[in-house]
Amino acid sequence: MRLSIVIPTCHRNESLARCLEALAPGVQTLKAEFYEVIVTDDGMSTNAEEVVKSRHAWAKWIEGPKRGPAANRNFGAAQAKHEWLVFTDDDCVPCQNCLEAYFVGATKCNAPVLEGKTCPLGTPSRVDSVCPVNETGGYLWSCNFAIERQLFFKIGGFDENFPAAAMEDVEFRTRLLKLPAKIEFLPDALILHPWAQRKGFAAQVVHSQSVSYYQAKHPEAAPRQPCMAALKTLIRSLRRAMRLSLPCGGKGAMREVLLAFHYAFLTIENARRGVGRLK
Repeated sequence: MRLSIVIPTCHRNESLARCLEALAPGVQTLKAEFYEVIVTDDGMSTNAEEVVKSRHAWAKWIEGPKRGPAANRNFGAAQAKHEWLVFTDDDCVPCQNCLEAYFVGATKCNAPVLEGKTCPLGTPSRVDSVCPVNETGGYLWSCNFAIERQLFFKIGGFDENFPAAAMEDVEFRTRLLKLPAKIEFLPDALILHPWAQRKGFAAQVVHSQSVSYYQAKHPEAAPRQPCMAALKTLIRSLRRAMRLSLPCGGKGAMREVLLAFHYAFLTIENARRGVGRLK
């Protein structure tokens, strides 16, 4: 039994190099013969081919389809040779025993899907910083999970039709649960994820459309009371802004508040107009 690690990348060469350093043979506790690493590159103006081949020749670089991260992950998975796929992102830092934890889980756990633990790398410097966190399971973020290769293709991989690079992992997990497929949480499969500044108003518009697309595809996931759901999300965002304002010296607080109100408005407006519904 062997693992194929799939890393989609796009114009983040230094972050990718740090990720690959953490996955290198001799750094990971899992022996090199039990895994391969595939970097599938969607770079347009530049790419990571030279970075991979000159500094990490043990990894495989391939040119991606340039249709977004969902298509890039699917493309990388199609090049994989081994029985299990492990997905992470180019800006993540896997811990030394991350792959060994997945290897042991794939060997001993009676589950076709394994979910790793994702924790923040460092502390936020701005109130409007975000980071995916999964410390107890139940999310299946695309930056840290493993799945039997056969099952991945059986359910069609990631949906490539989302208007934004968002929600495709949530939708993927929803399809798995409907099979149903058992998902096992592995706290030792730890990956550290850096903080990043939250994207702006234009990105929120497309993100909200992705949410609407997901809810149209899975109507049971749509809130019955969109206004109440938007209000709860807004309150959580404002509480978070207040909690981070002091440690971050208030930097980015106003932007976070404005974005929170903007997204609440988009949630209500898209529910009213039916934006993102399937045709």
